[in-house]
Amino acid sequence: MKPSLTYLFLTFLRIGATSWGGFMALISMIQKKVVEQDKNLEGTDIMEGISLASVLPGPMAVNVVSFVGYKLGGWTGALVSVVAVLLPSFLLMLGLSHLYFQYGDIPAMSQFFAGILPAVAAIIVSVAVNLGEKSIKDIPQIVIAIASGILVFYSKSYLTTLAILAVCGVFGYFYYYKSSVVPASQDAKPVQTESSQKTYWLLLPLLGLGVLGVWANGNPLLEIHKTILLTFSGMSLSQFGGGYVIIPTMQKIVVDGMKWLSNREFVDAVAMGQITPGPIFVSATFIGYKLAGFWGALNATISIFAPTAVLTIFCARFFNKISKSAVVTAIFKGLRPAIIGMIASAALTILWGNGISLFAAAIFGIALLVIMRFKVDPVYVIPAAGITGILIL
Repeated sequence: MKPSLTYLFLTFLRIGATSWGGFMALISMIQKKVVEQDKNLEGTDIMEGISLASVLPGPMAVNVVSFVGYKLGGWTGALVSVVAVLLPSFLLMLGLSHLYFQYGDIPAMSQFFAGILPAVAAIIVSVAVNLGEKSIKDIPQIVIAIASGILVFYSKSYLTTLAILAVCGVFGYFYYYKSSVVPASQDAKPVQTESSQKTYWLLLPLLGLGVLGVWANGNPLLEIHKTILLTFSGMSLSQFGGGYVIIPTMQKIVVDGMKWLSNREFVDAVAMGQITPGPIFVSATFIGYKLAGFWGALNATISIFAPTAVLTIFCARFFNKISKSAVVTAIFKGLRPAIIGMIASAALTILWGNGISLFAAAIFGIALLVIMRFKVDPVYVIPAAGITGILIL
């Protein structure tokens, strides 16, 4: 029997509330609960979802949840699953945002985040190193990673970031295309979903966006909501590679471009995203809250997660063609090292932007050591660094 919507909501609510540690932690909990315990899917179904999410933009974890929800309950199942898995992170980030803007200037809060900042930089560096070990295989990719990192670090324009991605993608296509061509599999089949319901309803948000655009003219409140929607949905649809990829792009847009946040506030938002369960993309909730309170937070959260969740549903039937395409494979061989370089540059920006003191250098070094050498979960490192800041500073 097809699982009920109640089952999907309660299952993913629990997963969303306990998935500390990012993408793989969440996927592991889906595997444990949905596949091994409840036997509602096969392990191969989860792998199909991961394969599809890896070649689509946006938060990979939420895209996998959308895929699984769609397999189990059609478009309604996907909606319920995504809402449930995001609800704990959204509510916790909402509470943290309120406390931050109410009490952010008190010494204890400042000391707490002074300890967190270098720890966040260390986590970002560790992610860049781990991704590099898996994705960078030759000299051209090394050059791409270093050059993109340097350019993004010194550039203050988001257009530079887009140009780097475009150039690296084109380079990847021409340089790696021949080596990426593999014989077509005779067994490749599109994903079969358990729902025969139409998904044309998913075009309704486009209609809503058009209506909002008309109504927003001359209304300051609606204008800011329209800007939030367009900004965060655009970021979501243009970011490939998972959560940490969004950090340099978001920084360029909301700090350097829009001036919505100071550099310190942005880093604090990333840190709070680290200490909440679920995807780091939930940092958008913090930004939306500052701009327009609760409704701004809700708008930013929906805008950054919904577009790629919808895209995942549309692409679910064709995942084999997408994931095994020689063109996509070649382009990503150029894009991945560029993205890794950008991730590393985000760590440098955090360190340089807030000043490198002896305390910050020590926290950075210790955090990097325990994460990479002793494999300590970042969810423990972040609060420990914050408490150290309170005790020492």
